[in-house]
Amino acid sequence: MAESDKLTRRGFLLGASGIALATQAAEGDRTGLAPLTAMPNRSAALLELSAVEAVKQMAGGELSAERYAQALLARCAELKSLNAFITLEPERVLEQARAADRHRAKGAALGALHGLPIPVKDSLNTREYPTSAGTPALRHFRPAEDAPLVATLVGAGAIVLGKTNLHELSYGWTSNNHAFGPVHNPYDPTRIPGGSSGGTAAAVASRMAPLGVAEDTEGSIRVPAALCGLAGFRPTTGRYSTEGAAPISSLFDQAGPHARVVADLALFDAVATGDHRPLAILPLRGVRLALARGYFYGGLDTEIERVTEAALAKLRAAGAEIIEAEVPDLEQLIDLITDQVQNHDVRVELPKYLERYAAGVRFEDVVAQASPDIRALIVRDVLPGGPGFVSEETYRAAVDIHLPKLRQVYRDYFARTGAAAMVFPATMVTARRIGDEGELRIRGQSVPFDVAMSRNIAPGSTAGLPGLVLPAGIADDGLPVALEFDAPATSDRALLALGLGLERVLGPMAPPRSR
Repeated sequence: MAESDKLTRRGFLLGASGIALATQAAEGDRTGLAPLTAMPNRSAALLELSAVEAVKQMAGGELSAERYAQALLARCAELKSLNAFITLEPERVLEQARAADRHRAKGAALGALHGLPIPVKDSLNTREYPTSAGTPALRHFRPAEDAPLVATLVGAGAIVLGKTNLHELSYGWTSNNHAFGPVHNPYDPTRIPGGSSGGTAAAVASRMAPLGVAEDTEGSIRVPAALCGLAGFRPTTGRYSTEGAAPISSLFDQAGPHARVVADLALFDAVATGDHRPLAILPLRGVRLALARGYFYGGLDTEIERVTEAALAKLRAAGAEIIEAEVPDLEQLIDLITDQVQNHDVRVELPKYLERYAAGVRFEDVVAQASPDIRALIVRDVLPGGPGFVSEETYRAAVDIHLPKLRQVYRDYFARTGAAAMVFPATMVTARRIGDEGELRIRGQSVPFDVAMSRNIAPGSTAGLPGLVLPAGIADDGLPVALEFDAPATSDRALLALGLGLERVLGPMAPPRSR
């Protein structure tokens, strides 16, 4: 099995149309796929299938898994310039698709994800592919087994559609990876897709797959979903296993899905939890949604504000009751918890991960070989002697005092408002240009890039709440704008049911323009 950076020239047949897609490892090409010059109409239609629809057709015999995989691989080739993948092995995907077809032909029981190719963020362990975490020291690390979540998906019939690019070590919101190259936003390739799960988001938004695996510590599912016009779901912390994933903090880390429709998020949730009970659409009439304007709505870009207010008007017109109420002490609590926990825990948990899974490198090696931007961040905020170093005393106060208070504040908030979820714009701005990561100008004010990306998404993941991101519309720059809905802890299925209703009211998202 060749690694993506060692691929040799080869070819394979794509589809009943007989189109050959040649693969060649050109200088800098990490996907092993060459551009496709034309795509049959049937293939284009297959790309628009949801995961639910694709599995239904493959399980029913209307569509072969091999044919579907061919269509997705052709799309990966056509848009390889987005740099969504670090590792993609077409022959392996096709071989597993053919095995899925043989399995069905035997009349064997089929899993809920039968034949479905799913891209996996390259921070989750996979037995058949390297797991780099987007950092040079782990470029050739091959785990002995799949992460439990990946194993669950594969056990349900899924096929791993390669490993997706990400912000290095998941430590950022751009996916401008200096080791493996930046991921590009399908709506405008000069823009970031968001991070850290930018490769998965770019793949799903550009129709390389309908459903993908992402991971979120402080926005890494939700920011890319927002900037790429997707539905993204970060479940209650601990709902899905995060074993076998390169960690930042077990208090905050949580894997989850990217998709284009909420039904596919619900399918992922059913497989990941084993709870396959039908999920009914929750109508919006009479549903209470809480709005904390003081924290989440201040200083927004004018287009974010315009699209957000138009979306809220749609929700009100559909019968939702918008309750305005502030969350007490929210900004202060986030300032006392979020960065302190992450910057402390990564220096403890990442070394344990490297040892447990026999990565063959130490934490010190990872830091030494990291790209300059990530190495500088770690030296500044993680390692002893840096100005942002978190002492044990500060850490214990964050975990033992402030975090329990934050969780109680949210419990009280939902009880007081009677809200099914809070609603707010996911980010303060649309996708910025790649490399534009310094101070931003928003309505004449200077705003740090990390604040514009993380201010609104940090509270929910810090408190461990389930969060659902849905597209709200398109800004005048042609880029997506999204709303986030955070719900009480453990109310994941209720939030997904609400999402099915919200999606109908907010309307479909315009796809990226064909290239």
